[in-house]
Amino acid sequence: MPRSESATFPVTDERALRALLLLLATIAGVAVANIYYNQPLLDNFRQSFPGSASWIGTVPAVTQLGYACGMLLLAPLGDRFDRRMLILLKIAGLCVALIFAASATTLGVLIGASLAIGILSTIAQQAVPFAAELAPASKRGQAVGTVMSGLLLGILLARTAAGFIAEYFGWRAVFGTSVVALLGLAVVIAMRLPRSQPTSSLPYAKLLGSMWHLTVELRGLREASLTGAALFAGFSIFWSVLALLLAGAPFHLGPQATGLFGIVGAAGAMAAPFAGKFADRRGPRAIITLSIALVAASFVIFGVSGASIAGLVIGVIVLDVGVQAAQISNQSRIYALKPDARSRVNTVYMVAYFIGGAAGSAVGAAVWPAFGWVGVSVAGFAFAALAAWNHLRGGRHTEAVAQS
Repeated sequence: MPRSESATFPVTDERALRALLLLLATIAGVAVANIYYNQPLLDNFRQSFPGSASWIGTVPAVTQLGYACGMLLLAPLGDRFDRRMLILLKIAGLCVALIFAASATTLGVLIGASLAIGILSTIAQQAVPFAAELAPASKRGQAVGTVMSGLLLGILLARTAAGFIAEYFGWRAVFGTSVVALLGLAVVIAMRLPRSQPTSSLPYAKLLGSMWHLTVELRGLREASLTGAALFAGFSIFWSVLALLLAGAPFHLGPQATGLFGIVGAAGAMAAPFAGKFADRRGPRAIITLSIALVAASFVIFGVSGASIAGLVIGVIVLDVGVQAAQISNQSRIYALKPDARSRVNTVYMVAYFIGGAAGSAVGAAVWPAFGWVGVSVAGFAFAALAAWNHLRGGRHTEAVAQS
């Protein structure tokens, strides 16, 4: 599609829609990968900054906190301005932040750059509501699932790529490689991605303020947000500690081995389109229930597999399928709540989601040295239990409303 052309939404030509969704999935994956490159590199950071070793766990937590801040402050602009322009501007800023990370001489500089990387990687959260805008209502869940497949592949394969590059070229090359990938993607975006049509004329301050009103107004949004946050906290507590587990006895493995677990976890990305189709046909609540059960089961598996690669592999597959299926179903729900405010609704949900992720990383950093792998597994199960309580409470409310 030429640069100057705007698409007519929704896009009814299936071939054109597939091409645009593939591009959006690529944007989401390449962008969100930047907040996960650091997770398999924690031992490398510890070696580079031995005087600050006790603060190494701050890097992934600050990155995810930055992502939540970027969601809150920047993602709502998708309702007010052309999303393609916003994506290109964020890519430019993200490249600058990555260059600072690659050249960091102290852990403090790396932490500051990581915060900026988190804020600007919210490019991905322009892509997902854009997919909901492009697709007809009957295919919205499938469209969101397709783009979320790209996002989850970015999350998981980021660790694989980072581990491989760090093993042979050093951790600084990880951030430099990302700059090259983003610049290449920017060229394709400028050529192929259509302009979006703003749906709001609210000034920036009122745009931000309206998210509070949406949160108060939409009970389904509050429920989905807490469920998603709790599940992503469990997801993050595992991935933020895995590199430290594998670096010690009995494994003594480096960042490349940690990254290879991303390939295993990519099986979860394959569940995304199917979860979207199921949500379109049957509604999302049943699949969310199943997803929570899978996440809880994964931490039981992890708890008895602290010295077993095979057990960890099985647990990763179960965890990632559960988290991804719940994510698609939750987002399919919230995009139907307020079609003219999809970016803001998505912002509320994803801010909660990544606050959950930051909390999970922080809990992992605190629990690991005190209670070891079993403590991490118990904490992850507790987050799944919180999601179950919130989801079941929401179900009872829905039944009460239906009976009244």
